[in-house]
Amino acid sequence: MQSENRLFDDLVKMMNGVAGTMAGVGREAESSMRERMREWVGGMDFVGRDEFEAVKAMAAAARDENEALKARIATLEAKSAAKPRAAKANPGAPS
Repeated sequence: MQSENRLFDDLVKMMNGVAGTMAGVGREAESSMRERMREWVGGMDFVGRDEFEAVKAMAAAARDENEALKARIATLEAKSAAKPRAAKANPGAPS
């Protein structure tokens, strides 16, 4: 009976060793894969979050400036269109 227990004890020890080894292999494989992915992604021309936010802010400022310029052009065009009508109404008035 004692020999069977010893056999099972040895088998359990061996299985624990295999499980520990497999866990170590899994961790090593995961670490290696992460490093390879980092290198692969690092080699691509991805934009960082801070650069993306800076360009996004600049684009928003450019849109705001564009809208302001459109409004200014519309105002100037309205004034320009009103001037000839006023000149036709008062032909003797200085321009």
